[in-house]
Formats: sequence, structure tokens, C-alpha cells
Amino acid sequence: VHANDPDVIYGIFEKEKLPRLPFSIDQNGVIYVTEPLDREEKDSYTFFVVTKDNEGELVDKPLQVHVIVEDINDNPPVCQKAVTLLEVQENEGGGSSIGTVFATDMDEENTLNSRLQFKIQSQVPTVPEDNLFFIQQDTGVLQLTRPSLNKRIASNYSLKVVVMDAAFQTVCDVEIHVIDINDQIPIFEKSDYGSVTVAENLPVGTTILEIQATDGDEPGTGSSYIIYQVKEGDPNNTFIIETDPETNRGFIKINKALDFETAPVYDLVINATNPEPLVSGVEYDSSSFTAFKVFVTNVDEPPAFQKIAYREEVSEDIPVNTLVVTVEAYDPEGDTVRFLLRGRWSCSTQVGGVVVFQCSVLTLILNDFGLPSLVSPDNAAQKSKTTLVLYLRDVNDNPPRLAMDNPPFFCHPVSGGERTFIQVVDDDEQHFFSTFSISVADDSNARNDWEITKINGTHAYLSPKHAKFEEKVYNVPVIINDNGKPPLEGRENLKVSICTCSSEKSCY
Repeated sequence: VHANDPDVIYGIFEKEKLPRLPFSIDQNGVIYVTEPLDREEKDSYTFFVVTKDNEGELVDKPLQVHVIVEDINDNPPVCQKAVTLLEVQENEGGGSSIGTVFATDMDEENTLNSRLQFKIQSQVPTVPEDNLFFIQQDTGVLQLTRPSLNKRIASNYSLKVVVMDAAFQTVCDVEIHVIDINDQIPIFEKSDYGSVTVAENLPVGTTILEIQATDGDEPGTGSSYIIYQVKEGDPNNTFIIETDPETNRGFIKINKALDFETAPVYDLVINATNPEPLVSGVEYDSSSFTAFKVFVTNVDEPPAFQKIAYREEVSEDIPVNTLVVTVEAYDPEGDTVRFLLRGRWSCSTQVGGVVVFQCSVLTLILNDFGLPSLVSPDNAAQKSKTTLVLYLRDVNDNPPRLAMDNPPFFCHPVSGGERTFIQVVDDDEQHFFSTFSISVADDSNARNDWEITKINGTHAYLSPKHAKFEEKVYNVPVIINDNGKPPLEGRENLKVSICTCSSEKSCY
């Protein structure tokens, strides 16, 4: 760079905050690179050249310099994986793509410096012949050259793939596993397993029979693993078959509860298949099927309720002998069912399957409704129980009242402006919108002496209306109304003391 004034002093001012700027300038305005540049770390720099006089003052406006670092081919290709693992079935056709070898180059993208080409260097083993594989030069896609794979001859191949750019080359390792094709069907050791007799109360998950089939394909693959399924005789999926992956042994288990009254006998047909599809031309036949019968024996079962639990809601003021809920139960064997109520609600009786409430007074207990249980009598052969949850709906049957922690008082003599805090409560269930009105009763003396000022729905202030009070206890008649349906009114005489107070403002 050159300034108009030949006597200026050149300097460089950094625009970017770098640990060290790799440029310098001499007093002829020549800019030098002071250390090696690496485009892969930073591909451009921006700084300013300034000119100053001997006093250090700027002579010209700073000149911005932008340096672009051009790429050179100084990075070799890098294999994306240390070993690329691929699988191919032994009946794969010639020309089929079996996978891709991936590699990267840190040099600038879309330039000759980072353009990669692929070539197979070697194949081990070279049986049944060499050059079984071909790699596309520009993409790294591996293909079979011909359908010559045979797992019995070679189950694995190792390839050395050379990846090259214009200046460097790298060797990537490829391992190809030949997968056995599924050309063998599972064969049962028995075509009929006879019969099994089980009780209807056997727990779900119980194994009732073990079966075995074998498969001639490669062990530990989807071609030899056996899946057992009930194909006929079990429309409701009462049974399930689990396979031991090591031995291919099948375990027939109960999947849903057995019921002698519904299904006393099962004629089951089971087939054995592989998760991997069979190759073309091979099909499952009768050797992949077996059969057996399941006889279910009857067990005296307990009666069953129609519902797991019963939930009802009633008003707390329902009349005696009001029908609350009907509970239905049946016995699987057809025996007579009797009912008994146990729990907190001992005031109930039963007639057949009908529960009749016979309490004259019910009390609402918030957040604690109790869980009565309906059971069969103590001397019954089989018992069952269910839960009856009875929610009691509140009615407005309690008038509101005052709730005072301590009797209110005012210090004598009354000076004016005093007030005391009063609170209203109600024993009925309260809602977020509950509110009360409170006032001094219509008594001429009381209303002349006292006034009540509302704070919110449940609190208010009581204040004397003048200062002419004697030292004694006054009865202030108070009327309180709630907003229930129907609304109720409460009346109370609030005792208020006018007394001599101590220095701590307490009455004595």
C-alpha cells in the first residue's frame, strides 16, 4: 500500500480480536505473512492499515484490507469408519449395491483438492473367484459383479479400498459378511403333542406345554430363528408362545384367564415360521405345523360383580330408606349370591342385589368419604368384594357464625378511629365464590354506637361510632347471612369490652 505522504509511518490495526495476527507491514507499505496460514482453520482475515506522522497522529483514513486464504491440497482423505461393515445375502444378484464406503477430505469443497476417487486394491479370500466386487469410482458404492457368493465356501470377505485425491491416498478397510439365505423351513419334532389338562384358575403366564422345531439354516440369524403361532382354535388369544432364542424351544403360556364355563376345550393348531422371508421356490408345508388339545377343568370360583367399583352421589339430607345404588353380581357356576355390607356405613342393609340406605342422619365428611366393601357372608364357600364409594352432597343447613380467637376490646377512653377484626365461618361446604354479609342488628342504640365495615366475603371491621363509652362490656347484636340455597341467617351477641389498657395495649 502507498500513502500520498512519503514520510508517514505505516501500521496495522486489527479488526478481529485474534491471539496473534499473522501479518506485518514495513515502512515502505509492504505487507508480509509472518507465520504459516491454514485455510482449514481460518480462511480469511480482515484488518486496517493506518498511516501516522512523527507525532503519532493519523494522516489518512484507515485502509481496510481483506485477505482470502487460498486452498492447497495439504489434507489426505480420511476413512469415515476404521472398518466399514457390510452384509449381503448369498443369493444377491450381480450388479446389486451392497453398501457404500465413506471418506472425507478437509480441503476446500467442490474443488480438485477435495475430489475423491475409490478403487479396490485387494480381496481376501479370492474364492470362488477374484474380482467378486466392484466400487464406483466417484461415489464409493460397492456392487457385486456376479451372483457367485456361497456361504459354505466363504462366509466373510475383506477388501482394501484405496481413496485418492489429486495428491494423497488412503486405504480403507471393508468387511463383508455373507448372510445365509432362508432356504430351510422349520420342522416340528412331533406332528401331534396329544392333550394337556389344566384347571381354569391357573395364573396368567403359566407354561402348560413345551414344543420343539428345528431349522437347518445358519444359527443365530433370522433364517433359523423360529416364531411359533397359534393358527387355529384360539380366536381370543388365550394362549401365547414364547421362543428361547438359544434353543428355539417354544413355551406355550396362558395369556388370558381360562374359563371352563365359556371354553372347556381348545383344539389348537400351531405353525413355526422364520422372521426372514423364504427364498423364492421354498414354501412352508405340513412339517411346520403341529397340533394338541387343551382340556380345561372346572373350579369352584367366587361370585363376580358386574363392576370393579361403584360410585354414587347423594344429598346429605336424603330420606331414610331411599334407594342409593343397585349392585349386581353373579356366580359362574350358577349358585345363589348373597350380599353383605362391611365398612363405615353399617346403617345399610341389603335385599338381594339391592343396597338400601337406612340412616336417619348423614354427615358430610370432606376429603374422607370412606370405602365400604360389599362381600359375601362369613360362612360362604367363595367370597368376592367390590368397593362402594358414596359421595355426600352438602346442603345449606348450618347458619353462618362468628369465629373470634379472643374477645374484642377497645382501650378507655375511646379516642376515635379504633377498629377490631372479626371473621365469619360456616360449617357447610364452602366454594371459592362463598361470601357473607354482616351488619349490626336493627337496634337503635347498637346502630348509634357501632358500625361494621366489610373487608371481603368472610372478614370485616367493627368500630365504635363515638367516644362516649364507659368502662364495661357491651353486647353488640350482629346479623350474618350466607349466600347458600336457601340462604341462612345467623344472629349473635358479640361481647365487646371497653377497658383500661396497659402500655402494651392489652386490657386489664
